Parts: sequence; C-alpha cells; structure tokens
Amino acid sequence: MPVLGIETSCDETGVALLADDGRLLSHAVYSQQVHSEYGGVVPELASRDHVRKTLPMIHSLMREVGVAASDLSGIAYTAGPGLIGALLVGAAVGRSMAWAAGIPAVGVHHLEGHLLAPMLEPEPPAFPFLALLVSGGHTLLVAVDGVGAYRILGQSLDDAAGEAFDKTAKLLSLPYPGGPALAALAEEGDPQRYRFPRPMTDRPGLDFSFSGLKTHALNTLRYEGEAPAVRAAVARAFEDAVVDTLAIKCRRALESTGLGRLVVAGGVGANRRLRQRLETVARTAGVSLHFPRLELCTDNAAMIAQAGLLRLRAGEAEGPSMQVRARWPLDELQPPGAG
Repeated sequence: MPVLGIETSCDETGVALLADDGRLLSHAVYSQQVHSEYGGVVPELASRDHVRKTLPMIHSLMREVGVAASDLSGIAYTAGPGLIGALLVGAAVGRSMAWAAGIPAVGVHHLEGHLLAPMLEPEPPAFPFLALLVSGGHTLLVAVDGVGAYRILGQSLDDAAGEAFDKTAKLLSLPYPGGPALAALAEEGDPQRYRFPRPMTDRPGLDFSFSGLKTHALNTLRYEGEAPAVRAAVARAFEDAVVDTLAIKCRRALESTGLGRLVVAGGVGANRRLRQRLETVARTAGVSLHFPRLELCTDNAAMIAQAGLLRLRAGEAEGPSMQVRARWPLDELQPPGAG
C-alpha cells in the first residue's frame, strides 16, 4: 500500500512511490528547461509545464512499479512554500486523485521534506540532529528534535546561498541554473588570486548574509575585466567564501547545541567542495555527517512522500478545502498528529 508523492513547488516536477515500510520504490524528476532563456524561473511558465507533465509522469511511474490508484494508501503533495500557481497544480492533482480513490491526502511542507530526505538512506540519522538546509530559496540552521519539532537557530537575512550562486553565475554569463555551472568554472580558477569576505563570521550568531558576495563579485569583474582566467578565479573565490561561511556557522552551531549529528540537505548540499569541507568539520567535532544521495538533494517527490508517510501514519489528512501557501514558516509546523 504505497504512498504517492508529488512535488511542484518551483521548476521541478517530481513524482515518487514510497512503500508503507519506507522503501523508495521509484521516483522521477523533470527539470523544466523553458526558463533557461530568461535566466530565472518564470512562475506562469512553471505552472503550465507542471500541468503538462504531472499526470503523465504519475501514470508512467505507476505503470513502471505495477501499482494502480486503488493500491495507494495515501497521497502527499507539496503545499508550500513555493510558487503559488505551481503549488496549486500539484495540490489539485493530488487531492483529485485521492478523492477519486477514497484515500487520504496530506499537504507537506517543502522544507520538512528536505530535512527528512536523509531518512531515505540505508543509515538514517537518529533524532535529534543539527541540519544545514541550504537551497536556492533557503539557508537555515535547524535543530531537529523530531518530525515536526524544529528550532531555527540561524537563517539568511537576504539572499539564500543557492540564490547567490545563481545571481553570481548570471554575472559571469553562465547558463541557468547557475549553481552547477559556477562550481564547474570554479574548478579552473586560481584559489590564490582573489579572497572574498566571509560575511557575518566576524560577529557572534548563526545568521547568514550572501548578497554582499554577489556585489563583491560584480565589483571585481568591473575592475579586473572578464578574461577567462579572471572569471574562473572570481567563481572560485565566490564558492570558497560561501563554503567557508557555511562551514564556520555549522561548527559554531555544533558547539553551541552539543548535538552529535549533522545533516546537510537542499540543492547546494550537492556541491562537492561544501561536502568535503563539512566532512572536515564533522571529523574535527567528532560528530557523524549525513547527506541524502545526490539525486535527492535537489527538489524531488521522494522526500515529500517520506514526510507525508510519517504524517499519514499519525492519522493526518486534509479536510474538504484545498490550501497552499507561498510563504510558510518552518517553525509553525507541529509533530504528526499534534494538531
């Protein structure tokens, strides 16, 4: 009796089937290409692409696994935060399928999905743990005491790390999405040529600020020019600054909380240099380090199905109305069944 997961919060259409014992049966993600010529996500185009892709992807996945709608025990869909039109597509599909099959549906917080994605791995972290959630739209340090029990310790005061990656990549004339392209260019850069500031590391606290790094990159390019070696060195200096800042704040958070496990989730968690640096931080601090597999770092429906399964088990289900939220603070969530 598997759970169907649906993710449509931004520009990835994701579907997944999760067995009731937590095994991931299969999942699929379609990354929209329509936005590349605009250098960023166009909300209306994202919604239209979700309309075209969501149902065919669900049908294809169910055929692959050999599951019919009548075999499902429930449906989980992303209810926020995200682009409101995109969220409505997944919610409408999920709620309609659940109503037709007579099974419960539950709306899932997108960030809770990211936080619980490592639970899909063979050796999942035990609660409590410290989580660095670092993606295109969010950069958070969270003390995770259990499902639905989240304490935000620090967050970005302006651009999220992934957003800063994309904006700086655009300054470097790199294609969208910019994060992976910037990381690839950084591999060619001289790490000694430029040193960018490590924002907000010279003061106490666990908050972040990355918008100034984008400005620093812009000023460097204006002063130094845009020769290939300069662009590569700027990419390397930017990436090093972000990675160092995240690592410094993680070390501080581990020291202040005394937690013995560090979980890294979100799309930027796929960055190779960040992974290497956090391995050093974890080893030095004597804590265990946990990542989702690379394919589950970016937006996907497996993490939505996982979070949804835990809440469905507790008897949660949506009422007759359908609600999605473009903004939804993570600390408003409660443990499964508490509401």
